[in-house]
Amino acid sequence: DAPVIELSAPKLSAPVANPTAIELKFQTTPPSAIKPNTFKVLYGSFEIDITKRILSLAKVTESGVSVQDASLPKGKHKLLMVIEDTAGRQGSKSVEFEVN
Repeated sequence: DAPVIELSAPKLSAPVANPTAIELKFQTTPPSAIKPNTFKVLYGSFEIDITKRILSLAKVTESGVSVQDASLPKGKHKLLMVIEDTAGRQGSKSVEFEVN
């Protein structure tokens, strides 16, 4: 019953254009709620914490994250996103994509 992170945008079936909208949706099992302050984004194989950089552009709420025009560096990227709920359960989602 861990929280679920769903990537609504961008679609990763093709290379991502720049700039792009990014939308994440969080879901958890009631009566638990998402704890927005536990959101983390880790980059690459070494899982470098880039959460502060993301939070400078986006606001994290109980329902998710939304950025209108994210400017992403060209190349291949791998992100691991993590969130916790009030029951202490941790959910994560890993995505790999290319920006042209």
